[in-house]
Formats: sequence, structure tokens, C-alpha cells
Amino acid sequence: MQPRVMGIVLAGGAGRRLDPLTADRAKPAVPFGGLYRLVDFAVSNLVNADFLRLYVLTQYKSQSLQRHISTTWPSVGLGGHVTVVPAQQRLGPQWFAGSADAIYQSLNLAFDDRPDVVVVVSADHVYRMDPRQVIEQHLDGGAGVSIVAVPVPREEATGFGVIGVGKDGLTVESFMEKPLDPPGMPGSPDLALASMGIYVFSIDALVDALRRDAMDDASCHDMGTNLIPALVADGSAQAYDFTANEVPGVEPSNAAYWRDVGTLDSYYDAHMELCAVDPVFDLYNEEWPILTRVPALPPARFLHDSGDRTGRAINSLVSNGVIVSGGLVRDSVLSPGVKVCSWATVERSVILHNTFIGRHAVVRNAVIDKDVVVPQGAQVGCDKEHDRERGFVVSDTGVTVVGKGQDVLP
Repeated sequence: MQPRVMGIVLAGGAGRRLDPLTADRAKPAVPFGGLYRLVDFAVSNLVNADFLRLYVLTQYKSQSLQRHISTTWPSVGLGGHVTVVPAQQRLGPQWFAGSADAIYQSLNLAFDDRPDVVVVVSADHVYRMDPRQVIEQHLDGGAGVSIVAVPVPREEATGFGVIGVGKDGLTVESFMEKPLDPPGMPGSPDLALASMGIYVFSIDALVDALRRDAMDDASCHDMGTNLIPALVADGSAQAYDFTANEVPGVEPSNAAYWRDVGTLDSYYDAHMELCAVDPVFDLYNEEWPILTRVPALPPARFLHDSGDRTGRAINSLVSNGVIVSGGLVRDSVLSPGVKVCSWATVERSVILHNTFIGRHAVVRNAVIDKDVVVPQGAQVGCDKEHDRERGFVVSDTGVTVVGKGQDVLP
């Protein structure tokens, strides 16, 4: 018999490291890849696996995320649903204290749904994964929780939960949240096994762990800091190797792609990967599609071909409703409704919805949020010090970020 599966999507994070993109929206609602929102990747993986009873737990600035879910996922098959669950203060006058507390305060969903297995995923990662394979290993191993993990260079693992496994490669013997000196993997000392924030729980183990955590006054009620280490200490945790996951339609060169886009630089870099001639994450996979609601806009248009006034886009993703009128777009992602006017240049940039790039303007190495007007002759991203003086955010690696509707002066 197939287990009864319920999905929980954790979408309540404030996303402060993505500011100003999160100044007016929750991190999972941040646009990505032209047409999508970050939450679409987590939900698509579950829906593609035919897990159709999904709950999206929200908290901060959730209005745009709630609107996106309700318009994109009104139904997902017979008896299926993707339901937004805001912080309801069911257990008292307090908001979610952490990711574990968010699930604890929403346990009524599990009591009503009566699942055998609960899949918990974060809503701010870009990846493809078939969760059915994780559940199969989880049930065969008899674990209370299975933690999906991926090898990363040790020097990069300080920002993740790091797993120490036994000789069998499965049993989790230790779990450290963002350690300063991450332990290496057995046989691969230069790599560390990083948690991806994706968990499969047996329902009894989840309920028991959440209740114990709720009674611990010293806990901050976080999945990685408290709940998972407690299950590891009980000896009931096992690891699942993400690199072993086989997704329909994914070529070997695209396998095991996962990006945490929680910072401005990682968000920008993931977009630049999409623009490559041979992208390491292929959006054109019809067997395991990333699902979303495509706005009812006309096809993209490229206008003019006269001398230096030629509308063209090279190594770029151009969404519907975009007009490139005599300008040059190179190595960039344009979201719906963007307009690039004559003699303008957009290079290595991410331009979000309905932004207007005026004539002779230059946008380079930048992320521009929705509804921004870059006037004629203005420059963004060309002089980082000048960008800072104008109130724009400049990331650690020098990416200029213009907030939603922010004024851009020549």
C-alpha cells in the first residue's frame, strides 16, 4: 500500500538578506527566472510527484504570496489542494516562534489529514527533486526523520546545517547548525554534507518531537537548531543523498542542482546560470515542469533593425509581454511587461516586472525590482559608489539592487 503523504511548505521567513527584494513581500514570493516565484519550485516538486495535499505556512508580509498561491494553484487534481495557512495563534496570543513552532501550531492539519508521512520543505530554494524516492528510502530504513543532504565544499558549509553520518552513509550521528568548522565527509575530507532543509517524517515521530520541543523553555523552536538535533540524539535520523535522486527528464549534466538563493549574490548568480548557453538548471523540462501561472500578456516583441538601433537579446531569458525596441539585452533575465527602449543596453542583469528602461540608458550587473523607471540616459550598475549615493543596495560582490518602484535619477 502507498503511504498517505501530506506536504508542508515552510514559507514564513522574513528574508532579510534579500532586502530590498523582500521589503514588500515574503522571500518565497520573490520572482525568479522571469515567470516564477521561489515558492513554485518547492510546490512543483511535490505536485509532480502526485502529492496533492499541501499546506503553505506563512507569516511575514504574506499578502503577495497568498495571492500568488490562490491564483496559481486553485486546484491540483481530484481531491488535491494547495492551502495557505497563516499564523493563526491557535495555541495562544503569539506568532510562530520558529519553523518547528510553525508546524506545531499547525498540527491540527495533520490530525485532520491523518497522513502516514509528512514531507517538510523550504520555499526559497531552486531545485528539482522526486520526493517519492526519499520516502521509499525513509520507509525502508524505518527512521523517524530522513534529512535530504548534498555534499558541498567545507568552506561553503558554514551557512548550512551540517550532517555527520556513520560508516553506512545513512545513519545520522551528528547535526550542527552553521558550524564554524564543518566536519568533512568520510572519505571526502574536503566536502561536508549539508542539509537542504527538506525532511521526511513519520507522523508519530514528528508529533512526539514537536510536543517535546514545545515543552522545552530553552528551545528557540527551530527545525535545524532544535528539532532535528533532538531526533539525531534519539538515534532516529537518517540521511538521504540528494545526488542519488533521479528526476524524469533531467540530463546527467543538470543532475543534483540545488541553490539556496537566500542572499542577493546567490539570487543573482542563480539567474546568471540560467542565461548560460548550456544552463546547469534547465527550465525546459517537460517531464518535470516548474509550474506557475503565466500572465495573459502578448508574446515578446523585438523591434527595429536599422544601423545601431536593433532590438535584440543574446543569451537571455525574455518573458511574455516584453518589448525590446531598438535596444540590446545580453546575458539577462527579463520578467513580464519589461520595456527596453532604443539604444539602451541591459547586460548581466535581472529586470523584474513592468520595469521601463529608457533610451540610451545602461543597466549592467544589476537587479531591478518591479515598476522601476530608468530614465533616458541614466546608468545603473556602472559606478557602484554613485549607486550607493543614490540609495541603492550594492551586494558583497558588487551587484547593484534597485528596490520596487524606487526612483532612478540620471
